Amino acid sequence: MRCALNGSGARRTDGHGYVRAGLATVAGLVSVAWLVACGDATGPVAQAKIEQLPRALTESERTLVGAGEGFALDFLREVVRNEEPARNVFVSPLSASMALGMALAAAEGDTYEAMRGALRLGDLSRDEIGTSWASLMALLTTLDPHVRVEIGNSVWLRTGFVPESAYVAGVRRDFDARIATLDFDDPAAADTINAWVADATEGLIDGIVEPPIDPLMMAFLINAIYFQGDWTVPFDPADTRPGDFRREDGTTVQAPFMVLPDSEFPFARTPGYVAVELPYGGEAFAMTVVVPTGDTKLAEFVAGLDPDAWEALTADLVPVEVMVRLPKFRLEYDTELKDALRALGMGPAFDPGLADFSRLHRDALLMGLHISEVKQKAFVEVDEKGTRAAAVTAVGVRAVSMPPVLSADRPFLFAIRERLSGTLLFTGLVFDPTLK
Repeated sequence: MRCALNGSGARRTDGHGYVRAGLATVAGLVSVAWLVACGDATGPVAQAKIEQLPRALTESERTLVGAGEGFALDFLREVVRNEEPARNVFVSPLSASMALGMALAAAEGDTYEAMRGALRLGDLSRDEIGTSWASLMALLTTLDPHVRVEIGNSVWLRTGFVPESAYVAGVRRDFDARIATLDFDDPAAADTINAWVADATEGLIDGIVEPPIDPLMMAFLINAIYFQGDWTVPFDPADTRPGDFRREDGTTVQAPFMVLPDSEFPFARTPGYVAVELPYGGEAFAMTVVVPTGDTKLAEFVAGLDPDAWEALTADLVPVEVMVRLPKFRLEYDTELKDALRALGMGPAFDPGLADFSRLHRDALLMGLHISEVKQKAFVEVDEKGTRAAAVTAVGVRAVSMPPVLSADRPFLFAIRERLSGTLLFTGLVFDPTLK
């Protein structure tokens, strides 16, 4: 994938279904699968601080962003609830919600209502949801020329499976999706789709479709989010030193700790946690690092996070001189998300007797189209220069003292977000920075 921001900074598509902008990596990728039965910068970023959005958000956009925040926290909480204790977690709720948004566009009746409710979209109409997704994509991909954000959507159809024309027009309009037809019985079909995936994530995720493709698979809907940000204030590699990271079982492990001495960042200290915000580029995008204090376990802290708690946390961040100690880490994550999404209220979409995706295909009810699996793979790497990451979600549908100090030397939460709109792109939990 290549950086391709035009001179005006306007959103553009490169012909492969990517909306591109900026420099270069955090990536999110989402695949929705339908089945039926019958260039790098170095050093400090020379960029004026971005103080406000280029335009005010519409009411529908504000609702969509708020819904995304609520879904992101619900999503993370359920993933952690279903995960093994103390396993590192990294997910892209934005990517998941966008791919599920393309699936929502195919849903009708109770399936539509259940999915809209699980995505926390309230009473937004189809048109409002679609228009808001399109404008949010344009906003995120052009906001900061020193941070690379790319969003790609594609729909891959089995030869002979003809979708409703209104659905195709809708996902092209609202998600700028590439539409392609493939012979899924050809062994090369999976390679074709996976090549798009690899290109969309700069090779960090090498594919999502495993050959041979299930003969009941009718379509894949894939969303990719790619982000790379260099820290506004980079860490000096010369200051990186080994240190003890205290795991929740009381043991310690040696990890390389990056240090920023006495720099001004948004910071908060409460009886329950210490938090800092580390900006990228022109400071529209940032990583928020939250370290629970006392006897609070990280999973317990996440269980108590809701939109009100998150907004209170971010509102408490005020610029102060602070020393930051953050371990370098590289995580790879792979999990099944269907149970988490079912717990959020998306149950009818997974039930072959209830699911209604007739906006995708007129015979969907007869075919028994339903979501059969939701998988996500993810990768994130944080070092002195900045952050790069990738996430892939596959959804299958089938029938039947000194200055204040933040030392992340114990399990911590991190989130990569766009500060001005509040959009949460990625969230993660680090229980052991030495484990991949």
